[in-house]
Amino acid sequence: MPEGDTVWQTAKRLHAALAGKVLTRSDLRVPKYATADLTGRTVLDVTPRGKHLLTRIEGGLTLHSHLRMDGTWRVYANGQRWSGGGPAHQIRVILGTADRTAVGYRLPVLELLRTTDENRVVGHLGPDLLGPDWNPELALANLLADPARPLGEALLDQRNLAGIGNIYKSELCFLLGATPWLPFGALPADRAAKLPAIAKRLLEANRDRPIRNTTSTLTNKSPNPNRTTGPSTPTHPTPGTRASDPGTPGHRAPDAHTSGPGVPAHPAPRTRATTPLRPAAHPHTPDLFVYGRAPRPCLRCSTPIRTANQGDGSRDRPTYWCPTCQIGPAPAG
Repeated sequence: MPEGDTVWQTAKRLHAALAGKVLTRSDLRVPKYATADLTGRTVLDVTPRGKHLLTRIEGGLTLHSHLRMDGTWRVYANGQRWSGGGPAHQIRVILGTADRTAVGYRLPVLELLRTTDENRVVGHLGPDLLGPDWNPELALANLLADPARPLGEALLDQRNLAGIGNIYKSELCFLLGATPWLPFGALPADRAAKLPAIAKRLLEANRDRPIRNTTSTLTNKSPNPNRTTGPSTPTHPTPGTRASDPGTPGHRAPDAHTSGPGVPAHPAPRTRATTPLRPAAHPHTPDLFVYGRAPRPCLRCSTPIRTANQGDGSRDRPTYWCPTCQIGPAPAG
């Protein structure tokens, strides 16, 4: 499942390539729209809505697409070899102008509809973390409406708030100090109240980055473009639930208690003391706190990161967490 910042970047590239230009080529390789011809029409704009892409075209038409797991849009200069997207048989749509060609590969959702009917495909979405309709109060109310639902599942439900995928789900749960299986209603109220602001800050900080980074976002430091050394090391109160030797140093953590509005400090629910944190034992500071890092050590406490699937098993959704820093239930093993 794509993250909202990925979709935002895709929309930005498509808008720059197509908006304000007349289509000189139109090829929709979906049986239902095989005879549709958009040539001669001007592309008005390309707008992201959560994880959906809306390409609005002169004449009151919208081309709606969704990337899901494997889809991608590529933009090529005319005469440029089409590389990087995939084999030709995976192409689902081609939109060409006098100087650019946008090619959609493996798009599981592609439909042409009236612009006035857009609400039919995106009207169910909650407030968009990167959109003009962002409403943190409504997003929190949506999440609180089902207090028994696991935190991770609630975050992935685009009806609550739009834009969070599997990566940000795991990273947000870590920053909140809660496992993805903790019922949302059991999340301490102060942390729940700050969740929308943290989520928005993460996605906004990464929407223009070529490499997604969460470990520097909440420290007000820029990621190192050379990625060879980590930033300076702050101290941090650890939100863990397992007591340990206060003299044992941890790894670098985000300076959440000094990083500005909307970023919670994580009080230790038990007795673990705040300790100086040393740089992570890596050639560079990792870009993410937990996602994709199992079984490497947690950047805060050195406990091995764990991973398991979350959900009903119908989709492959690997979830990552630190069993020390995050309170709540988790799969055994």
